[in-house]
Amino acid sequence: MAEGAISVAAVETSFQKFAVHGDTKATGKEMNGKNFAKLCKDCHVIDGKNVTTTDVDIIFTKVKAKSARVITFEQFNQALTELAPKRFKGKSKEEALQQLYSLIAGKEPSNVGITKVTKAAAVDRLTDTTKYTGSHKERFDESGKGKGKAGRADIPDTSGYVAAYKGSGTYDEKVKEA
Repeated sequence: MAEGAISVAAVETSFQKFAVHGDTKATGKEMNGKNFAKLCKDCHVIDGKNVTTTDVDIIFTKVKAKSARVITFEQFNQALTELAPKRFKGKSKEEALQQLYSLIAGKEPSNVGITKVTKAAAVDRLTDTTKYTGSHKERFDESGKGKGKAGRADIPDTSGYVAAYKGSGTYDEKVKEA
């Protein structure tokens, strides 16, 4: 190996991490086209100029077996060997491959920001409880926090007084007066 060369083991580790990404049945020995494209995108092999997603798909199809839908690590290396000169123009094949390895080694599939909270004006407007009217308004307190069941259900009054009776709690005072 050349001085400062990236070990194939480090690249293989990344290959395995991407191979099992999003697939519960994957063993890490083979990678499908979707994950190969994801690896190329996450590791910046695809730069939008020299290497595009189309190039990656074409090379994937070229290195895999005719009827197969996945590639092995050996085929993956073959694909990288074909991608390297495209990505790093003007470099020798070995040099370009080493630079490609350095992009991939130690990387994992990025899951960051897949589910973001939508911040759209329409959503803000619909979830602003201060603008609610009618019976919906009763379900939230002044701060906009939901009241839960108290805001929803008709809670039965078990105090013993007739509904809408204004003099509730005055009985004891009347008895004392008499």
